Amino acid sequence: MFKLRNLPNPVNAFKDFYSEEAFSYHHGKHHQAYVTNLNNLIKGTDYENAKLYDIIEKSSGGLFNNAAQIYNHDFFWDCFAPLEGSPNKGGCLKCLSDELKKAIDSKFGSFDKFKEEFLKSATTLFGSGWAWLVYNLDTKSLELVQTTNAQTPITEHKVPLLVVDVWEHSYYIDYRNLRPSYLEKFFNHINWAFVSQAYEWALKNGKGTVAFYIDSIHKEER
Repeated sequence: MFKLRNLPNPVNAFKDFYSEEAFSYHHGKHHQAYVTNLNNLIKGTDYENAKLYDIIEKSSGGLFNNAAQIYNHDFFWDCFAPLEGSPNKGGCLKCLSDELKKAIDSKFGSFDKFKEEFLKSATTLFGSGWAWLVYNLDTKSLELVQTTNAQTPITEHKVPLLVVDVWEHSYYIDYRNLRPSYLEKFFNHINWAFVSQAYEWALKNGKGTVAFYIDSIHKEER
């Protein structure tokens, strides 16, 4: 049986960005629902004892949707951190590795241009979905990707480095329909130490890093 992952930071540490009520609904209700649904769907099937990564890779329909949404949310929670009081302080540009900064500058022209393009990608995604910064294993370069609903870049030979959830349930409690305001606050809290580590892993281990990340969260559940 899969379990809902613990949040990496206290829910009361984001008063300028994300309320405890928003965490309660997003993590405790929506994320939990995907875990519950997947456990019910795999019961008595060939996937009952499968790892989450393998379910995402091999399944379709409701199985895929719930498995992928577990991973998408797992990864999302690691992508931002409090501005203070966290080992990986949110918004800390000094935590951005030289390698990733160089790759961002090469791909987008500058960090400011990257921010502009990332926020534009997240703002203009129509409906529900996710906005990602990924490492494309085919082109060996960074790329901005929009995915709708439960879709995830790991099915397209791309390694996620950063993601923001733009399903309305992610921001409506605190920001109502003001997605751009939510995205600006999210960007200011990005956990650049985590993103930089994800980039380092992607360069060294390719797609294997995705399976390793998923297993590290759900290691005791299979």
